[in-house]
Amino acid sequence: MDILETFEKLDKQFTSYGGLDPRGITRLLYSEEWRKAVDALKEIFEENGLEVSSDAVGNVSGRLIGSEKPEETIMSGSHIDTVVEGGHLDGQFGILSALIATLYLKEKYGQPKRTLEVLSIAEEEGSRFPYTFWGVKNFFNLQNNDDVKDITDGEGVKFVDAMRESGFDFRTDDKVRDDIKAFIEVHIEQGQILEKEEKKIGVVTGIVGQKRYTINLKGEANHAGTTPMGYRKDTVVAFTEIAQTLVQKAQEIGDPLVVTFGSVKPVPGVVNVVPGEVEFSVDTRHIDEAELNDFAKTVEGTINEVADKYGMTADINLWMEQSPALMDESIVNMIQESADKVVGDSYKVMPSGAGHDAQIFSNYMPTGMVFVPSIGGISHNVEEETKIEDLVNGIEVLAETLYKLAY
Repeated sequence: MDILETFEKLDKQFTSYGGLDPRGITRLLYSEEWRKAVDALKEIFEENGLEVSSDAVGNVSGRLIGSEKPEETIMSGSHIDTVVEGGHLDGQFGILSALIATLYLKEKYGQPKRTLEVLSIAEEEGSRFPYTFWGVKNFFNLQNNDDVKDITDGEGVKFVDAMRESGFDFRTDDKVRDDIKAFIEVHIEQGQILEKEEKKIGVVTGIVGQKRYTINLKGEANHAGTTPMGYRKDTVVAFTEIAQTLVQKAQEIGDPLVVTFGSVKPVPGVVNVVPGEVEFSVDTRHIDEAELNDFAKTVEGTINEVADKYGMTADINLWMEQSPALMDESIVNMIQESADKVVGDSYKVMPSGAGHDAQIFSNYMPTGMVFVPSIGGISHNVEEETKIEDLVNGIEVLAETLYKLAY
């Protein structure tokens, strides 16, 4: 099998399901484009002698049954949905990598000792409906069906109606599979580290934990012309000091800690009024939970300190906490060995700053991740791209790792 040629053919085919002109994909959960991609994947599985199965919500598998330990499964895959106007690699590359690596191993070595399974996960992005990881949450029976029963997309279509129109429904059993002995996800990095450091493969050690806040800072609105600077309770000035202080402290601590202020809304938000209120977000992430918790205390302490300094009040709402998800050490070592065979020392052992399906798998089984570089670090964008030789390297590293685990 020519891996490059096979990838280009499959990538072209699947990019057409929701494909945009001149590039990119919009393929949202339970849409017509999503259904076409899922159906096409089932056909390819069947044509290549893989045992096909689909669960209640649309997770789809193709299995190459093992000869000696068929009851033990080595799984690889990713999610088949995209963001609106996304690229052709986020999620899709992970599924095609798993498929190509499995067919390559089948052609070269025949039947594996353990079962190899290619998994297409129904949804991860949360782009059509305000709910993320629907596919993998159902895989482990972690979903809360009540959370989706009344939600709608941007056009008012109910989640439940879209699901049932696609031929799926809520799962009715609570059994969780216990046959999976390892899960590997291949993904584009969605960042610039590999490209900047001229590395061809990322060996992921874990997925960062996150804490997200919404802060409401209240001061005093007043006339922009008649209120002297010394008399003001200007919340934007206070916010600026908070942001500068926390960025400086994060830089002093160093990578991989990050802090982001992605949303800032002054009130009343007009040119001639001192803003008496500002609502802003704080997103902070780290691979080490203790470090993340320590910096969270710094975030809250800094906000309260600056608010007191300016005679303001601060309402701090921590609305999302997610612990880091560590990859299995033996799987990480295995991927390193595979990367060394494929690209020599041109790989980097690194954390993932973005969330992935693998973070949930890691709570239940030995899990690993392989990154390939992203050109310019661009993702969730039609311009998302990776050099073809880097994509092939990723597939080859996965194939080497699956060989170690299944043969």
